[in-house]
Amino acid sequence: MFKTPREFSKSLRKNQTAAEVKLWQELRGRRCGGYKFRRQYIIDNYIVDFICVSKKLVIEVDGPTHEGREGYDQNRTEHIRERGYRIIRFSNAEVLDETNSVVEGIFDELNI
Repeated sequence: MFKTPREFSKSLRKNQTAAEVKLWQELRGRRCGGYKFRRQYIIDNYIVDFICVSKKLVIEVDGPTHEGREGYDQNRTEHIRERGYRIIRFSNAEVLDETNSVVEGIFDELNI
């Protein structure tokens, strides 16, 4: 059955990876420098993992599902950048094993 982007976004929120859950705990409720983040946010036909709309910053957490999809990911990245967003990427392992460094990196990007 075909899902609308909104339905798909909601299903992604309900089925987050361990890395996404961990990072969301650090970003939600304005915990990162007072900035508001959203998760599984729709930009045109794409859904991004996390976004700070006010700073036009997208955060992607990449795991095994991205392997073999480099071309798709590149097109997606270009499309989102054309809309004026900056994108930073972290691997699942970085988020799970180096959470503080990841959050510091996000905070630094927010303050550019």
